[in-house]
Amino acid sequence: MKPLLLTAGLLSLLVFPLLSQAPAPLPPFGIKLSGYVKTDVIYDTRQSGPANGLRDGHFYLFPDNVLYDADSLDLNDSPAFQILSIQSRLRGDITGPDAFGAKASGVIEAEFFGTSEADLNGFRLRHAFTKLDWTNTSLLIGQTWHPIFPTECFPGTISFNTGAPFTPFARNPQIKFTRRIGSVRAILTTYSQRDFTGTGLDGSSTKYLKNSGMPGINLQLRIPVAKIGLLFAGIDFKTIRPELKTTANYHTDENLQSLSGFVTFNIKAKTLTFTAMGAYVQNATDLLMIGGYAVSEILDPAKALKTYTNINTFSSWFDITTNGKTLQAGLFGGFSKNLGANGPIIGPAFGRGTTIDYLTRISPRLQFISGKTTFAGELEITTAAYGTAQPDGTVINSKPVTNIRLLVAAYYRF
Repeated sequence: MKPLLLTAGLLSLLVFPLLSQAPAPLPPFGIKLSGYVKTDVIYDTRQSGPANGLRDGHFYLFPDNVLYDADSLDLNDSPAFQILSIQSRLRGDITGPDAFGAKASGVIEAEFFGTSEADLNGFRLRHAFTKLDWTNTSLLIGQTWHPIFPTECFPGTISFNTGAPFTPFARNPQIKFTRRIGSVRAILTTYSQRDFTGTGLDGSSTKYLKNSGMPGINLQLRIPVAKIGLLFAGIDFKTIRPELKTTANYHTDENLQSLSGFVTFNIKAKTLTFTAMGAYVQNATDLLMIGGYAVSEILDPAKALKTYTNINTFSSWFDITTNGKTLQAGLFGGFSKNLGANGPIIGPAFGRGTTIDYLTRISPRLQFISGKTTFAGELEITTAAYGTAQPDGTVINSKPVTNIRLLVAAYYRF
């Protein structure tokens, strides 16, 4: 009996102290939901087809060219009216325990914008990524904004186009590595394509980048300027393979490389925020900009073997807004120019707006804010100068056409 009592006493001395110690608390795990309901009331003075105004014209790019009927009347010089709520969205910010010595988090976000004109109102994925944050390093894996669209330096327009086609606009599956060096961040991103793609003989598709066997690569620096400024500067490189076999049914491994560069900065003072960007982009179709690529040379007519050339685009924009809590005024201005091709064009061109010489936009706006509810109005004046495409990719004899869009929007944020 005594040995049994002695054993029980020893066990109690060992176990009770362990039971009395509360386990170390783990970081909370959960999901925080947010988003908004948004309805847009839209009036346009001119028509814009599916290629120039996505999702029944909701995502506006530029007006259609003149289209004359038998009486020489411009059929596209006709107004359009629409009410849509498809931009409404839901976002989940996910938190959880640390992983690999880093703070772990995730994001999933979707909206009712659909993935095509036939999928209007469809529930589509916007963002879905996992992020690990160490002291000076972070790793993001998943789908989010293209690296040429820094989320700290983008226009504050009411229109869902967010400044496109003047600002590069796309979301891509990607792996992004960020390293802090003092106050500067160096960012390396490799990416593929999903909803925002290039185009070719078979129409819009992810396969042109995928079949190259190479991801897109972006390298940029994030540089603080004084205490109120922020600058991003970077380069972007991608490779596409327009064909696996030629139209004559012969194998081809001809690729096209495209190199782009951009600088964007943001200055946020007490009462005003000013943001601007300048970009030189090659083969910019997947970024919802004008430009693309074209057939440049026929190497073997019997086998239909081709080489390709980039069509280059310069684009710039600025955005200024007041920082009031109940009333905000803003102004967006953009300019985009077709710079032509790197080589001669002897075959079809694949892209967007390849017969446009230049684009301009000026867009003032007002927002009235009360709690979670916002009423906003925006006047968007967009001009496209259509002309005749030349063998060097430039456009001559251009004539401008203009659309004036009046947009009234109502938000309820949660």
